[in-house]
Amino acid sequence: MKKNVFLALLLGMFFIPISLLAQGEPEDIAIDSDAFQDHFYEAIKQKGIENYDKAIESLEKCIAIEPNNATLYFELGRNYALQKKYKDAYDNYQKVTQIDPKNRWAWVGMYDVCYDTRDYNQAIIIVQKLIEFKQEYKEDLTSLYMNTQQFDKALLLINELNETLGKSEQREIYKSQILQDAKYQGSEKGNLLDQIKKNPKEESNYIALISMYSKSNQEEKALEVAKQLEKEIPTSDWAQVSLFKFHLNNNDGEKAVVSMNKVFASDKIDKKIKHRILNEFLIYTQKNPQFEADLTKAIGYFENDKEVKVAKEIGKFFLNKKDWNNATKYFEMHLKSVNDDIETGLLLLQCYVEKAEFETLIVKAETWIQLFPTQPQFYYFQGLGYNQTKNFKKAKDILETGMDYLVDDVATEINFNIQLGEAYSGLGDVKKKEMYFTKANELLKKKR
Repeated sequence: MKKNVFLALLLGMFFIPISLLAQGEPEDIAIDSDAFQDHFYEAIKQKGIENYDKAIESLEKCIAIEPNNATLYFELGRNYALQKKYKDAYDNYQKVTQIDPKNRWAWVGMYDVCYDTRDYNQAIIIVQKLIEFKQEYKEDLTSLYMNTQQFDKALLLINELNETLGKSEQREIYKSQILQDAKYQGSEKGNLLDQIKKNPKEESNYIALISMYSKSNQEEKALEVAKQLEKEIPTSDWAQVSLFKFHLNNNDGEKAVVSMNKVFASDKIDKKIKHRILNEFLIYTQKNPQFEADLTKAIGYFENDKEVKVAKEIGKFFLNKKDWNNATKYFEMHLKSVNDDIETGLLLLQCYVEKAEFETLIVKAETWIQLFPTQPQFYYFQGLGYNQTKNFKKAKDILETGMDYLVDDVATEINFNIQLGEAYSGLGDVKKKEMYFTKANELLKKKR
């Protein structure tokens, strides 16, 4: 935070240019006597060799001669500050301002002391005075408001500076921190609406407002702003958000696809909005299957999305709809990039069961067994596949192997017993068939 605007200036306080002496600099001294001159230059010499106590003694002798000379108190403040005697430094700088209220350097000295002692509340008072000399100190005031958690004042000042000076990286960081708290979002939404009225061609205000509405789940308001953006700046990527919805409502799938692809290709648009658009297009595609190829292409935009595995989620969507072919298609697509996702593997094997593709089920289950040899569910699916293809001996062997890995999973144990009963039935072993079916029934009763 430390006064970035004036840092170089303050570091140069010991080498003050002549042009500034007329503003009340400490070396601008009227020499009243030889004694005064001797004491003052002795003070300067002692300060130069870091003998601050002796410098202070000499300055106090000067004050005895000229008790209302502001420069002497300023020099005392400097020496005390260099010794980190902050209260004495502050008192002497304050004395300067009482003698000469327009001496900016004394106010700067007081600000230095407040900052070094972390008295940010008092620093705010001092900086408000410094703003009368230099408007650039408003940047410091913004940082001080952040340090004292006066976020409402900080937000107002940030918006003022953004409007008058343009945005800065530091102010945008502060603003982002403030807006994480929902109670400040209302006023910021109002500010953005005002900015849009004043500058209807400034895209960033629309984007910020759409993002805020989206993050607070106000999707309808986000859409309204996007429509306004489309009207003012038709070439904007964000305008395509509303165009997509418009085309979809008009059942113009081809134009909706164009807008959707522009949205997905843009790095300016929030992922949450992209996911919502994909979900809407997914529902639309279910009624208009001629756009399935466009849906598949759209999923490619989300390949690197670590938060939501889009192909997998679409697979689940079709699974719930009992659309086994599409569920299979998207689960397989997901597994091309994440080939060790056990949950998806099990869902995919279930799809093969529903489609009665038992030969494929056997082959796919074997691949998963090789990857995860201690996961009993994969043995179950392969055993089921062997039973359905009348290969009862292999079914028995693989199911008995898988049973060894079962731990506290009653539902899977029931399924294993049923399939083992089927295997032994196919092998003609009635005794073991009845044993496994009976065990499955007992487990079912316990589960209920």
